[in-house]
Amino acid sequence: MLPETAQCLKTAAPLFSQTVFLKDLRRLSTHGGAGASHLQARRHFGVSRCLAAKVPAERKPRERVEIPGLEMVTYGERMHYVPGLSKPVHPQWERDYKDPRYYRAPPAHEMPLCKDKPCYVYNQRTSALEGVRQALWLTKTKLICGLPPQLLSLAESPANQIPDQDERVQNAIKHARFWDTTEERPGKEKYSNTLLLNLLHLCATLQSSHPAIGRRIFAEKYSLAATWKRGEDLFQIRGQNGLLQNCMDPLPEVSGKQEVNDTADHVLETFYPVSPTIDLQKVNLYKEANCSGFRGDYPYPHAHTLYFLEGADPRCKLRPEQFRAKMFMFTFGNALVRAHNLYGPQPKRVLDRPITVQAVGTNGRIFQFMVFQLNTTDLSGDDGIKNQVWLDEDVELYDFAKVRPLIKKKQVKVPAGLAGYKPETFSKFLALYLHGAV
Repeated sequence: MLPETAQCLKTAAPLFSQTVFLKDLRRLSTHGGAGASHLQARRHFGVSRCLAAKVPAERKPRERVEIPGLEMVTYGERMHYVPGLSKPVHPQWERDYKDPRYYRAPPAHEMPLCKDKPCYVYNQRTSALEGVRQALWLTKTKLICGLPPQLLSLAESPANQIPDQDERVQNAIKHARFWDTTEERPGKEKYSNTLLLNLLHLCATLQSSHPAIGRRIFAEKYSLAATWKRGEDLFQIRGQNGLLQNCMDPLPEVSGKQEVNDTADHVLETFYPVSPTIDLQKVNLYKEANCSGFRGDYPYPHAHTLYFLEGADPRCKLRPEQFRAKMFMFTFGNALVRAHNLYGPQPKRVLDRPITVQAVGTNGRIFQFMVFQLNTTDLSGDDGIKNQVWLDEDVELYDFAKVRPLIKKKQVKVPAGLAGYKPETFSKFLALYLHGAV
């Protein structure tokens, strides 16, 4: 009896704490068989409870049987419970006033916005599997690597540069990374937002020499809705994106008519067997709307540049490829809504004047630059004129910003402070800001 009990104790040892196990083993050796049987019964009770415990099944509601011609005798008139009498069924009480706390939505199929044809929605938290490639197909767009040369030349002129530009940009970086916090290491969400606002403030100092900058305004937390058809499917961009800079005057077109006509020969890249609608939200309750988020008489109707922060939403972290796709889709959405306001909701093969919208994304160190030109709103087929997008990705503004030096094997690998500043990155940022004001 004793060897078998010891073997069982070794098997069940992980289920007991070390103190309890030694105490029971000591009791077993002292009291012999009686203690062994007592310990074995206790062990079986504990182990069986751990291994054989079952979740009680949910009780099914009792089915009420209604017999035609028979009326149940209830205790409703007596105003208290009476054994043997059935429970009364009272009609649903409906308020004669609207109370949002107790609102009950009707079934989906009874709502007026319910439709048989589904709609695929792209919102600010969508993580598209194929990234920019998927966005190119959805928007019928041709990708061009790098920014247009005529834009880059804007920041090369000394008349368009800020006095002591490099020094002031480095101070803006140091302010965001070192001086604007009491923490040892500020969070990315904080210093990326501070850096973006500092750079925009530096660019705004050129307003005295470029009065057109004063015809712009920033907007946040505006809701965008853009709808279009691609093939037989219906797509919609909906939600809130980053900081938007609006202006009174539209941006000039980047490519001429001949370059726009040459896009008809471009073949869109497919990613078969992956569906183009993958990771998009499929809904049947929707409204085919095209809204920029502003009223029709808004004095700044033209979208100039969208600014995105990679860590703005802590509940949704996108990879760099999906982050660029988000920038692309919302830039396209703003341009499409403006085209519908100018030329109507009907698809148009070639726009009389293409619509240009820019986008800048950053995580506080790496920047993404994008220029989008909407040439057509006829997006149903793969043939014909295509839209154009210029993309310059993963451009570093600096290498390191360390509060303390990085030391390995008693050697300073990275010194404290700002290291590896790249002035050409801010030149691209300034060029996009000055576009339309020079």
